[in-house]
Amino acid sequence: MTLPNYITVARFLMVPLVVHMMMSGEMMTAFLLFMLAGVSDAIDGAIARHFNQKSELGAWLDPMADKFLLVSVFVMLGWLQALPIWLVILAVSRDGMIIAAVVLSSLLANPVEMRPLMVSKANTLAQILLVVLVLAELAGLVQLDGVIGWMIYAVAGLTVASAGAYLVTWLRHMAGEGAVG
Repeated sequence: MTLPNYITVARFLMVPLVVHMMMSGEMMTAFLLFMLAGVSDAIDGAIARHFNQKSELGAWLDPMADKFLLVSVFVMLGWLQALPIWLVILAVSRDGMIIAAVVLSSLLANPVEMRPLMVSKANTLAQILLVVLVLAELAGLVQLDGVIGWMIYAVAGLTVASAGAYLVTWLRHMAGEGAVG
């Protein structure tokens, strides 16, 4: 296993700790751990590229760790009523739709390799920024009511756009109309 893979596994292990800190009301610690996870993601990617330590395992683990962290924190922020539950349901449903599409296409002997679309990358960036802002506010570092309200709707719009783009791309693939992504 490569060094980036160890860093990614450490990020997986951080998720229960971040969730526990949020449940315990330790928002500053949750904020700092979330930021550390983000830095570790950048570091493992840089090491993998710079030292040619890319691996098939890492190609699967890295996005899974990122998604596990983001979905877990989103769900917790919904549970804590720091994010509207409709946004949490929308974001988690989008991810579930993508996973279901990949599994279904494999079961139908028409496997699809889903590559991130530009709208999906923008969506993920917006979700991460929203989480950082909400955690920073909950930790008492900033007061951003107006900005967070605006970000909630931006994330919702990007989530719907991303889900729609993936659905159209997947349907085209399943109909035999070309490559996905």
